[in-house]
Amino acid sequence: MLHSAQSAIYNLKSAIMILAGDIGGTKTILALFSWGAGAHTPLAEATFPSAGYGSLETIIREFLAANPAAVEAACFGVAGPVVAGRASVTNLPWTIDAAAIRERLGFGAVHLLNDLESIAHAVRILEPADIATLNEGAAQAGGAIGVIAPGTGLGEAFLTWDGARHKAHPSEGGHASFAPNTSDELELLRYLQAKLGHVSYERVCSGLGLPNIYGYFRDRVFERETPEVVAALADVADPTPVIVRFALDPAAPCPICAATVEAFVGILGAEAGNLALKVLATGGVYIGGGIPPRILDQLRHPRFLSAFREKGRFRDLLGAVPVHVILNPKAALLGAASFALT
Repeated sequence: MLHSAQSAIYNLKSAIMILAGDIGGTKTILALFSWGAGAHTPLAEATFPSAGYGSLETIIREFLAANPAAVEAACFGVAGPVVAGRASVTNLPWTIDAAAIRERLGFGAVHLLNDLESIAHAVRILEPADIATLNEGAAQAGGAIGVIAPGTGLGEAFLTWDGARHKAHPSEGGHASFAPNTSDELELLRYLQAKLGHVSYERVCSGLGLPNIYGYFRDRVFERETPEVVAALADVADPTPVIVRFALDPAAPCPICAATVEAFVGILGAEAGNLALKVLATGGVYIGGGIPPRILDQLRHPRFLSAFREKGRFRDLLGAVPVHVILNPKAALLGAASFALT
């Protein structure tokens, strides 16, 4: 079922089109682009509830039935690992096969990218309105660029300079082992190890991770809960928006929620700094995902950049690394379109 759509600005049948998509467990966004208009100007766009369909191919057919076009190439950013042109979507029973889509739908070429790889491709063409800067720094021409995105999970990617342009690379760095930097983080690690065994950064630095931090503060620090928060959490499948909302309540912030978001900010800062060191991101670090724009004021507080920079002898190097938050919620779609149009 079509959820929303943007009408084409001219007859799509008369032009050769690029089809791009952002494929996630909750929603799938598809859009058509032309070579002339570029990646910032979709000519037709629609959003679909992913769980309402049995496959990506079914969504594509419905989209193209409403927006007939001659598709020369397609590129899809997928929330899940991509191996040899095949991808399994996290939180969906789909397997996406690029070759099968190309053959069945008659496209000239089909590319699959990890969703963070898609965001990394978008970094190359972001406009000033698409970002908020946390640290101006001094970007080095041709320097590597790190991308970290706390959304439902924690995605990481990076770009390296090949002599002509930046090339994007996927990563599963969000599943690396969490390393605490404060006494609270050390106790958080112990608390979660007892429950989970291995504790990755994704377990404490994502939409899945925020409730874990909340549980630690509730059980080990405050030993109580705010009644209004308890009531709100009882009615939702995803507790993260509730925790963030009560943390940011200007009239009466929930102490446990506020402590949770503050800890999250420090952990994100530390892992963003880790990524910057691992890839030597002298070209900058870009923070994507759905959570950072919602807590932008908290990311502007000293705790984030302090955690980002506090790497001993490399503090000065990290102080010169530009850090930006990606505000454009369709960065993965933008990156998939950019890849297909390049």
